[in-house]
Amino acid sequence: MPAFSDPFYGNVPPKKLTLGELIRAIRLNIAAEQEAAAIYEAHADATDNPLARKVLLDIANEERVHVGEFVELLDILTKQEEKAWMEQGYEEVREIAEEVSRGDLEPASPAAKAAESTNEETEQATIGSLKEG
Repeated sequence: MPAFSDPFYGNVPPKKLTLGELIRAIRLNIAAEQEAAAIYEAHADATDNPLARKVLLDIANEERVHVGEFVELLDILTKQEEKAWMEQGYEEVREIAEEVSRGDLEPASPAAKAAESTNEETEQATIGSLKEG
């Protein structure tokens, strides 16, 4: 099942990666580690062999450690920008969890979201203000 989708697999480029290329490569590495962990867990779930199951789950957990290492490296390389995006995602989930705890179990309709964002904005956008942005 290996796809070897990395363009540099077995072929080291003659030039060094730019920062942007390195950041993209690290993101690919994170995805690869997540995929590997999922595959190992699936194999562990599919076997009756206790030794194989334990080894596969141990390796899956090691892949999660690798994810943490790559995420930290990515955060350093992006000067905390990655962490800011992650925090925004965490906050959105916390808000949804609070809505669910209040009994609001359905996502807002597009019309409700539009009304909510209009209420949050104090200034109406104009052609001039759109050109300035």
